[in-house]
Amino acid sequence: MQSTVNYLWHTDDLLGQGATASVYKARNKKSGELVAVKVFNTASYLRPREVQVREFEVLRKLNHQNIVKLFAVEETGTSRQKVLVMEYCSSGSLLSVLESPENAFGLPEDEFLVVLRCVVAGMNHLRENSIVHRDIKPGNIMRLVGEEGQSVYKLTDFGAARELDDEEKFVSVYGTEEYLHPDMYERAVLRKPQQKAFGVTVDLWSIGVTLYHAATGSLPFVPFGGPRRNKEIMYRITTEKPAGAIAGTQKRENGPLEWSYALPITCQLSMGLQRQLVPILANILEVEQAKCWGFDQFFAETSDILHRVVVHVFSLPQAALHHVYIHAHNTIAIFLEAVYKQTNMAPQHQEYLFEGHLCVLEPSLSAQHIAHTTRSSPLTLFSVASETPKGLAFRDPALDIPKFMPKVDLQADYNTAKGVLGAGYQALRLARVLLAGQELMLRGLHWFLETLQATCRRTLEVTQMALLFLSNSLVTERFSDMARMPEIQELKRATELRSKLRAVAEVLSRFPHSITEIQTSLGRLSSELAKNRDQVHEDRSIQQIQCCLDKMYLIYKQFKKSRMRPGLGYNEEQIHKLDKVNFSHLAKRLLQVFQEECVQKYQTSLVTHGNWMRSLHEARNRLRLMGCSVAACSTEAQGIQENLSKARAAAVSFQNCAGLPLPLLCTPSSCVVRGEG
Repeated sequence: MQSTVNYLWHTDDLLGQGATASVYKARNKKSGELVAVKVFNTASYLRPREVQVREFEVLRKLNHQNIVKLFAVEETGTSRQKVLVMEYCSSGSLLSVLESPENAFGLPEDEFLVVLRCVVAGMNHLRENSIVHRDIKPGNIMRLVGEEGQSVYKLTDFGAARELDDEEKFVSVYGTEEYLHPDMYERAVLRKPQQKAFGVTVDLWSIGVTLYHAATGSLPFVPFGGPRRNKEIMYRITTEKPAGAIAGTQKRENGPLEWSYALPITCQLSMGLQRQLVPILANILEVEQAKCWGFDQFFAETSDILHRVVVHVFSLPQAALHHVYIHAHNTIAIFLEAVYKQTNMAPQHQEYLFEGHLCVLEPSLSAQHIAHTTRSSPLTLFSVASETPKGLAFRDPALDIPKFMPKVDLQADYNTAKGVLGAGYQALRLARVLLAGQELMLRGLHWFLETLQATCRRTLEVTQMALLFLSNSLVTERFSDMARMPEIQELKRATELRSKLRAVAEVLSRFPHSITEIQTSLGRLSSELAKNRDQVHEDRSIQQIQCCLDKMYLIYKQFKKSRMRPGLGYNEEQIHKLDKVNFSHLAKRLLQVFQEECVQKYQTSLVTHGNWMRSLHEARNRLRLMGCSVAACSTEAQGIQENLSKARAAAVSFQNCAGLPLPLLCTPSSCVVRGEG
């Protein structure tokens, strides 16, 4: 046990250790409150006095929710070592979060945005106080869980921090090599003499590497064998990186360097967020300090992302879910254009449903009029055009599964188990996304189908009203007989018009049957949809994958515990070997379920979805043509009726003037078209 006047801790409760200090979990002697104490070792006192007190002075200046708080500076009772008493973050660091197998391929989008918000806010407070951190990395970003279960991330470890204005430079070298700016890496790691001075933008490089790591689960610059195996290649990757590239790797020994301009397909961030994030990474992962963004632009661009709202849009033709990032004050026209950039569907062709109801999005209105959406309740986008659904593009997790070595190597076996488990969690995530995609497809088709059924009913109603109008507009055969009188030309004209009305009525009379055919076809499709929705709801592949993962995780925990031991006894080693075999069988079963129950069903559903979409588009086009024809026929019939009324009036006038006996004329209301329904 060690203590100061007010705090007590045990050396077994180690939270972290560096070159000059160790951090322990401690308690307040009076209240029992948990804190973190940073105890400086002998090496720390070999530093200049101003360097020793710099961390205290920096922390005393800072007061922000995204920076670990300094409570007190005390001394141990015996050795009188300096102790910083700080806020305790119970959930470890961002590094420990990323090292969890669940996050082997990066954080989920919501959690990444929390990290981005917290890091940006903390860094903004540092710059307001003219502080440069100089050791930004996931291990120096602590996590705690708020009262409502939300993550809160806080910058910590200000041992390398110092006051520095935007235009000032420094020459001393601090930091962790994977996150170091290349200029600092050259001197600190490669030990090459150079006279360069460094500015505050070195923190931006470290932030870029940290954000890439959080988004993907991997470092952006990786030589063959890892960042610390070949330091010269590591330096080459960072300094030879082309403009716009955000990552570089060497996949084989002495192999070429390969550049990436986008985040990997395994990343969990939506394309909507990636479009916003990648340009920021490209401009802060810039070697030449003159080309690198300054903090003002970095804060402006990240703030722009963080102030956007997300509209979830499921494209029914493509069978793909999109996250559209817009500002609440934007117009709907800007939203429609953003959708176009992600779907290649022109704004004038975009039509939307939300929870089964048509959404008419007026371009001039504010985007605040758009309904609140979620991943499971998005806007459903459909279009006048039909296309082959693309669905979700993903990388098969089986490609990322390492193999166990035959011999027992506790550290290697732990690393392998961790890699396999990470791929297993990726398979689980993909399985959930694929199943959710099927549900959105079927739900969207159901709503699309319902709108067509409603269109059928309206078209049929309009057609019947038009036929009724025509039946009331036609005259009887007696009127036709009077038209044979050659001296009354107006009656002949009336007969011709009456024939046209009959022709229009004949065209319209065929529509009810066609509409009934469409309704029957839609009814069959509705039954098929209901059957498929039941099958999706009954799917148990997620539960099977989760069961395998739960068993694998127990073995992984045992491997994690065993790796800390110098060796295993004979019996323990035999159990360890059996665990490796069992772990491999479980992984094989998990991948089998993923491939056969998830991927194959999803691919089949995409084909079926494409067929159903073509059927619905065909029905929709037929209904549109009939709707146009009914409208045209109605307009034509009204015109004929007007001309017919004029001809009748002229005939009556002529007969009265000529003194001829007036024939019996029928009023429209007394006429019935035989056989016209």
